[in-house]
Amino acid sequence: MDASSFLGSVFVFDNYGELLALLRNSLWAGAVLGLVGGLVGTFVMMRDLAFAVHGIAELSFAGAAAALLVGSDVVTGSLAGSVLAAIVMGFTGLRAREGNSFVGVLMPFGLGLGILFLSLYEGRSSNKFSLLTGQIVSVSSLQLTSMVVLSAVVVVILVAVWRPLTFASTDPLVARAKGLPVRGLSLLFMVLLGISVALSVQIVGSLLVLALLITPAAAAMNLTASPARTVVLSVVFAELAMVGGILLALGGNIPISPYVTTISFVLWLVSRAVRAVRERTSSYRRGTTTPRGHRGPAPHQCVPLQNVSHQHTGS
Repeated sequence: MDASSFLGSVFVFDNYGELLALLRNSLWAGAVLGLVGGLVGTFVMMRDLAFAVHGIAELSFAGAAAALLVGSDVVTGSLAGSVLAAIVMGFTGLRAREGNSFVGVLMPFGLGLGILFLSLYEGRSSNKFSLLTGQIVSVSSLQLTSMVVLSAVVVVILVAVWRPLTFASTDPLVARAKGLPVRGLSLLFMVLLGISVALSVQIVGSLLVLALLITPAAAAMNLTASPARTVVLSVVFAELAMVGGILLALGGNIPISPYVTTISFVLWLVSRAVRAVRERTSSYRRGTTTPRGHRGPAPHQCVPLQNVSHQHTGS
């Protein structure tokens, strides 16, 4: 495939206005997921749960594939798999040393189950592919309503426990000493994370859900250390990735996930470059700016011991 054929597949934009009107539900779904992903992703980065998100996504994929096999609702299966994985991880305690190894064991198990269920499924191959890479044309009005309701539940609960959850995420030992239910907050957040992953899988697919729940928050943290600004920038970057990815995917012949992941990665690259420039400029200023006329402390004058002895003798 030459460059013109590649660009012709990625950017088509034939009858774009009609497609935009038909897929209005997808745009609203992307905007809702951008809000949830930006908020939840901030705590994911604070609690160092990036690897856990991938593990939950694999179990969400297995649940969706099982639902597809038995002819049930795919969204319900995805939600059941992700919430179950999140609860198991919450009880095992991901801050322990063996936390990452547990997630590493869980990930291939979930992926293997999903592949098994998809291999037994005899329906359309596009349904199988969409579970992995996402789908924007399958968001019905009923799915959009359920997505909005679940997202509202996640946002309301997250706002209600924002301060104690932030405290428990940044300094769990001090938070436990202050009497905060650190384990209960951790388990609650894992459930909210499981719901968010299940919602994201519907649009971007289980393999690339990290682009929504991790990359925008990581890019925001490259630009600011303020918690409030981090949340705002994380939501803005997630919205740009989701809504922008959907708008580009409407004019192409490939799934939505490459567009979303590319936008997220470009945002992270730009933020990382800005951070590097700031750090270099700051270190240069610290090294070159000294008080004018300041020559440093005067050197200590050493007095010979014999003079000291003579002075004491004369006194």
